[in-house]
Amino acid sequence: MTNTSPAAESYERILQKYDFVGTTYYFIVSDGTIVGGIRIIDKKDGSRKRISPLWIMPEFRNKGYAQQAILAAEQLYGSDNWKLDTILQEEDNIHLYEKLGYIRTGKIEKISDVMDIIYFEKN
Repeated sequence: MTNTSPAAESYERILQKYDFVGTTYYFIVSDGTIVGGIRIIDKKDGSRKRISPLWIMPEFRNKGYAQQAILAAEQLYGSDNWKLDTILQEEDNIHLYEKLGYIRTGKIEKISDVMDIIYFEKN
C-alpha cells in the first residue's frame, strides 16, 4: 500500500508543491516549537482556496492546533470558498472539519482496501 501521509512525502515532492501557483506554507508554532504545518493554495482567480495538507506532529495532536491553524487561514484568506479532503477513516479529522463548517461534497475516492478520501467544501 502506498503511504499517503504528508509526513512521508519526499523532499522533491514537497518542493514541487511549494512551487505550485498560489501556494503558501505556514509552520504551526507553539511556544517557539514547530508543532505542524499547513499549506494554503489560493490561485486568486475565483476558484476555491484549498487546504492541503494540514498536519500536526503526533505528540501535539488533540490540543487545538489544527483548529487554530484553519481559523487563522480563514482570517487571512477569507472564510468562504474553501475545499479540502481527508482520509475517510480518520474520524477525528472529519469531526474537526465539520465542526468548522466544512460540508461533505458526497465525493469519496477509494485509494485502497483500507483507505478512502472524502471531500469537503465550505462556502
